[in-house]
Amino acid sequence: MAPSAMNQWTRSLSDVQPVPYWLDDPGRPRPEPALTTSETCDLLVVGGGYSGLWTALVAKERDPQRDVVLVEGREVGWAASGRNGGFCAASLTHGLPNGLTRWPDEIHTLQRMGEGNLDEIEAALARHSIDCDFERTGEIDVATEPYQARELREWHEETQRRGLADGVEFLDADAVREQVNSPTFQAGLWDRRGVAMLDPAKLAWGLKRACVELGVRVHENTPALTLKPYGPGMAVRTPYGSIRARQVALGTNIFPNLVRRVRSYTVPVYDYALMTEPLTPEQLASVGWKNRQGLGDSANQFHYFRLSADNRILWGGYDAIYPYGGRVRAEYDDRPETYAKLAGHFFTCFPQLEGVRFSHAWGGAIDTCSRFSAFFGTAHQGKVAYAAGYTGLGVGATRFGAEVMLDLLSGERTERTELEMVRKKPLPFPPEPFAWTGIALTKWSLARADAQGGRRNLWLRTMDRLGLGFDS
Repeated sequence: MAPSAMNQWTRSLSDVQPVPYWLDDPGRPRPEPALTTSETCDLLVVGGGYSGLWTALVAKERDPQRDVVLVEGREVGWAASGRNGGFCAASLTHGLPNGLTRWPDEIHTLQRMGEGNLDEIEAALARHSIDCDFERTGEIDVATEPYQARELREWHEETQRRGLADGVEFLDADAVREQVNSPTFQAGLWDRRGVAMLDPAKLAWGLKRACVELGVRVHENTPALTLKPYGPGMAVRTPYGSIRARQVALGTNIFPNLVRRVRSYTVPVYDYALMTEPLTPEQLASVGWKNRQGLGDSANQFHYFRLSADNRILWGGYDAIYPYGGRVRAEYDDRPETYAKLAGHFFTCFPQLEGVRFSHAWGGAIDTCSRFSAFFGTAHQGKVAYAAGYTGLGVGATRFGAEVMLDLLSGERTERTELEMVRKKPLPFPPEPFAWTGIALTKWSLARADAQGGRRNLWLRTMDRLGLGFDS
């Protein structure tokens, strides 16, 4: 990398604020009061991200008389739910390829349920007047190498044969550049209806408001410290109080699960993103992007990028950092070396935007599991349900996970609870140092595959056969 190029790219970061763009909002609501008493309820929801918020909301919509309490250790939406790219996908399986590989016999059902889930999210936003800049513009998977273009075309042909390509269009180099103009784009697959763009923090805050309006008692800055049986229900201790509940739904995701045996199924992966200043009309015209789709490239170490409501470009991904021991710490949220790398990649993709500056740069932990998509379960004789492992595609899938947790707590068999995806769990991660060594080898192998025309080495082929992986 030439020093002059590095200076150009790092200059674009000179005014950057190391805070999540979405959370840096003057309209951010005040937190609800912390719990300082002893309370009782029918359903206690632990976690104020999307998983917990959707669970509380859907629980009240199913039964308005149900007494629901939600506790959040800090503020609603402060973690992954307020730091992501704002891609709200219909897929419940971390993309169709992953779902087709793992659950081929259920894939049509999973696709139908995912599409219905996205429709339900859109309906809920309208029903509760949640303004989160929701735009159902779809997403384009773009190829930046000849082998990726060939693979996209072959994949599209395969999904057409299987009846899974409804609403998906293959774009050659000219067609994809007509949508979004980058000299690096060689082909694309445009899923026109299966992904929406939104402001993730506004979604979390809107869900909190809707919950409160339906009668959910929300307590922020109230971490749940312990979970124990208490009579016919469960008891949770907090720093200044306690809650007794008939049932508990755990939506803590990457944070240590109150059911200890679940902890080995997830590891934290730190993901990073940049946000530009608003583009001028001339800058936006040079890129095109009139249909405002989300985009992601097809490499193993991939980027995701999209326009915000005020025409900034969010540019994230590529690096996926696993801290030894799986620790979740605030100091990992900021990584200047990754920001510099992302800035360089941005201007390689969009050289016509030379001179654009980045206003915000941030990172955060994603709860990753070995099959890339959520898993579910119960504990304490069915009085506790949990969902975790969304691996970066939880903006939409967490609502489905909320429905699954509530179904499991009801004790009734439903179409959701009968899914193999719901009934079976992924393989857990091994203890250290084996987890770190395996993940490091996988990351090295993925980077090598990107550099060698997509050819996967023996390690990756073995991981594929075992159904294991590590998402970049």
